[in-house]
Amino acid sequence: MYTVELEETKLVGLALKEKTTNVNEQSSIDCGNLWQEFEKGKYAEMIPNKLTEEILAVYHQYEGDHTQPFSYFIGCKVKPGTEVPAGLETLTIAKGTYQRIDAKGKMPDCVANAWKEIWVSDIPRSYKMDFEVYDEKSKDWNDAEVEVYLSVES
Repeated sequence: MYTVELEETKLVGLALKEKTTNVNEQSSIDCGNLWQEFEKGKYAEMIPNKLTEEILAVYHQYEGDHTQPFSYFIGCKVKPGTEVPAGLETLTIAKGTYQRIDAKGKMPDCVANAWKEIWVSDIPRSYKMDFEVYDEKSKDWNDAEVEVYLSVES
């Protein structure tokens, strides 16, 4: 776990239509459904001007802490000025200070477990934008590694 300064990043992808919540694990259902739609629709292939093959899952527009509603977005990093294809949306990850945590193990349990640890930690979260990075290291679901970035007070 360490702190990094990140520059603003533009994404193109899919957003949940409504906010979700961690109450009764509703976010697991909603976010899982959005992932299925993203994968099934091959949206990553439709995104133009990608900077990398990474897929980012972003938690944003928090109404408070992790117990309150939030928005969710899945997309890829794109070059500034990229036109957004029909049916997709854009989101900008804000420049700022982030705490990086690496989730390792069997998917999706390793990510869920990382979040459970984050929720009880004393990390000075700002609840602006948090995101997960899925790349080559997360392809093997039996031995995955996912980078989790938390927006923190600087």
